[in-house]
Amino acid sequence: MRRSEEVLPPITQRSGTSWRVGARTTLIAYAFLLPFLVLLVLYHFWPVIFGTYLAFTEYNVISPPRWVGLENFRELAGDDQFWSGVYNSLKYLLVVPVIQFLSIGVAMLVNRQIPGIGLFRTAYYVPVVTSFAIVGLMWTWMYQQDGPVNWVLTHLGLMGQPHSLLNNPATALLAVMFVTLWKGIGYYMVLYLAGLQGIPRELEEAAVIDGASRWQVFWHVTLPGLRPVILVCSVLSTISAIKVFEEIFVMTQGGPAGSTYTAMYYVYTKAFQDFKYGQAAAAGLVIAAISLVFGLINFRLTRGGKGL
Repeated sequence: MRRSEEVLPPITQRSGTSWRVGARTTLIAYAFLLPFLVLLVLYHFWPVIFGTYLAFTEYNVISPPRWVGLENFRELAGDDQFWSGVYNSLKYLLVVPVIQFLSIGVAMLVNRQIPGIGLFRTAYYVPVVTSFAIVGLMWTWMYQQDGPVNWVLTHLGLMGQPHSLLNNPATALLAVMFVTLWKGIGYYMVLYLAGLQGIPRELEEAAVIDGASRWQVFWHVTLPGLRPVILVCSVLSTISAIKVFEEIFVMTQGGPAGSTYTAMYYVYTKAFQDFKYGQAAAAGLVIAAISLVFGLINFRLTRGGKGL
């Protein structure tokens, strides 16, 4: 008898053993995933399902939810305060293109191999890990009438008389938007930096050898290579802009005169001040639908994120 026939088991026995090993490996994998799947269902899927249900009910925590159909959406349609919040949230979208351009620029700047580059990367990322409570208080002080921002603007001739930027309806939303811009650049910079380092350097070198200028290399090689990252960052920043809340809550609480009152702040006031959870959930669904529309627009503008 040959040696292989003495050692190897029959084919049917081997396939049965292989199936059992595969099944056991799969069960072990799902056992490790189970705690995270449970948390995913509890903290992501269940709130979405329950929130959607509440949008069609009248609920004030004390009494059980009462089914009212589309009544909450009809109230929203005639609520000027809600549409004022939606309008301010849409104005907040002006942050999105600015933060993307600046993040790409900073990422290209810190992508160079120069001495101390690690320090620059850390400095740009520090605002990201700083809580909005601290950031909001710091910028509230800086925007005051006798704060450093007023001093700089008046000395540059950009403003005649110093005034508190957060107490002026004409400047309050712009001031809060600048804080979002300042805090978010570091976050998107890291994503773009990873995208830049994933672009093959040979492509840029080949373009330079063929006589392409720096601008042509950026436009025809670097930017197409970054397109998948641009899609992700644009969608993330668009959703963040539409559902902006923390900056508003810490710095202005919707004022002055409703100039910074956003859609998510409307949801907060309806849920936790007026205790109209059904109407707040309906507003949340409308905001989610608006976010989905703008996400699809981003998908179209970036050509589905298809890179090189």
